[in-house]
Amino acid sequence: MKNTLGNELTVTVFGESHGPAIGCVIDGLPSGARIDQERLNYDMGLRRAAGKISTARKEADEVKFLSGVRDGIIEGTPLALIIENTNVRRKDYDEILHLARPGHADYAAEMRYKGYQDASGGGHFSGRLTAPLTAAGSIVRKLLEDKGILIASHIKELHGIKDDPLLEHNIRETMAMLNAKAFPVLSDRVEIMMKSMIEDAAKKQDSVGGILETVVCGMEPGIGEPMFGALESDLSAALFAIPAVKGVEFGEGFGFSDLYGSEANDRFTMFHDSIATITNHNGGINGGISNGMTIRFNTCIKPTPSIAKPQFTVDFKKKENTEIRIRGRHDPAIIHRARIVVESVTALVLADALASAHGRQWLGEKE
Repeated sequence: MKNTLGNELTVTVFGESHGPAIGCVIDGLPSGARIDQERLNYDMGLRRAAGKISTARKEADEVKFLSGVRDGIIEGTPLALIIENTNVRRKDYDEILHLARPGHADYAAEMRYKGYQDASGGGHFSGRLTAPLTAAGSIVRKLLEDKGILIASHIKELHGIKDDPLLEHNIRETMAMLNAKAFPVLSDRVEIMMKSMIEDAAKKQDSVGGILETVVCGMEPGIGEPMFGALESDLSAALFAIPAVKGVEFGEGFGFSDLYGSEANDRFTMFHDSIATITNHNGGINGGISNGMTIRFNTCIKPTPSIAKPQFTVDFKKKENTEIRIRGRHDPAIIHRARIVVESVTALVLADALASAHGRQWLGEKE
């Protein structure tokens, strides 16, 4: 639904990168549940720019509630929140207002909105809009954790540098470790290498991308719908709404092309009194429905398109070729900041699926 995500639990996002504020309206939250303000602040901090590997644009990203919350308790009516843009510089974009930045939505937006869109900083297409998504996801994620459902990610690969594999053994402990890290990798050695790669790209006036691997533990079997309501379909649609996401694969994903059926199939077995699978090549989802195993998927984050290097493009107002030099403040990599956004969107999709199965109020009920 354009700018709205979900069915039973919906999130509608609004605002522009250099406008007065950005925000969202969340409808369908369970009444009586408490917002964990400390958790919300922590999650917003994970998305915030910091250090040499991020943009110089610093925003406080303070979440202000306009409705639906009283004394930290969710009322159950629509919850509206805003995040003020306090560090804007529209002048950085005045001279390139009609130039199509390579890799950006400028030209596509011009064709769609006939020139009436806010183009500064990408406007409504900016990664800035992931801030309210992160806030909404943080609120819902706490409700999922109270149900024993945990979400975590690591940077599986960055510009050819690979992290250690995320194994199923002791996975909850590993997830807790990742969630406590600002730069989510399993190997300290790899963290140094990846940060060095990002800093080197910045020195070259360039940028790098990579792959995030996300896992979800504790998701009950039987959640989701077949075909067009598949859990994979809903997750993919939401993940592709995140700027810079260009690929999503579940389980082995494209790796299935190298396997025999006998290798790709996950054999079922009895584990104590529960049904489980020996392997998890399918990433915890069969037929679009959760099977109770760990949900696993990879998300490809492309290199940040705003780079300082001169590039050829077109002036779509004058209809002529030209050169563009993008000034201003930009990230040499966004994958470490995108991690919390991917996890937040995942929480929103799973919470909506669970609300569809059990009812909205179920999310706020204590086990």
